[in-house]
Amino acid sequence: MMRVSFFLMLACVLTGCKHLKPPTPLDQLNVQQMQGHAVFEQRCSVCHNDRVDAPLHGPALVGIFQKPSLPSGAAASDDRVRDTVMHGHGIMVGFGDQIDSEDMADLLAYLHTL
Repeated sequence: MMRVSFFLMLACVLTGCKHLKPPTPLDQLNVQQMQGHAVFEQRCSVCHNDRVDAPLHGPALVGIFQKPSLPSGAAASDDRVRDTVMHGHGIMVGFGDQIDSEDMADLLAYLHTL
């Protein structure tokens, strides 16, 4: 039994087991983050979960900036997320003509709370 526990712990360490911190509760978001939540609900929630770590039509976005990379393999940075939202990636359509810079800033602020 001790040997199994050791190997499970070793496997966890070697594979980089990491627990993501939970999303910031909605009632603790600042004004910009709340605006970003509204943008998310309007533009993104049809395809992405934000507070549940389960895919919908696209990947869940829980902990998107806590991970080293996006589901596409690109670095998890504001620039890469902005580029993906604006121009799309894979089956995701771009929203470049539907989201302005203020909404994008608000959306990014919200995504950082996940």
